[in-house]
Amino acid sequence: MTDKGVDRRRIVVGVDESEESRHALRWAAGLANWAVAELDVVSAWHLPVGYGWGAVPLEWSPTEDLEKRLDVFVDETLGADRPADLKIVVREAIAAELLIEQSKGALMVVVGSRGRGAFTGLLLGSVSAKVAEHATCPVVVVHGDQAVPSVTAR
Repeated sequence: MTDKGVDRRRIVVGVDESEESRHALRWAAGLANWAVAELDVVSAWHLPVGYGWGAVPLEWSPTEDLEKRLDVFVDETLGADRPADLKIVVREAIAAELLIEQSKGALMVVVGSRGRGAFTGLLLGSVSAKVAEHATCPVVVVHGDQAVPSVTAR
């Protein structure tokens, strides 16, 4: 639900800057276009236990840094096909938990089969498996780089 009580038709895609998430982003953008839905590009970050904030510069904002990188990643992946209503969501969280939270009210969640992005070492377990098991909407796990199937009827 939005602030005004109107449901947003949206598709959520989990992105971690890996090639697998690049394929998932392409699928999600194609599905959002077909479904006339908004596209939420979702990514999470967190510091592993014991890492501590003392090891990073005080002025560094992981959320802002990741938002900027994802903006570039989306542009590189979708180019001119980037939806005007695309929203980037970055939070300090466990990736699977954030995607499950974001699945509430979504038409679908799209994830890659496995991630190898900059934050992969921080992700333990299979995000796609956890999301597929616990999301509150359908989940598409994209394997490989096959093109989004063309859908002619709505």
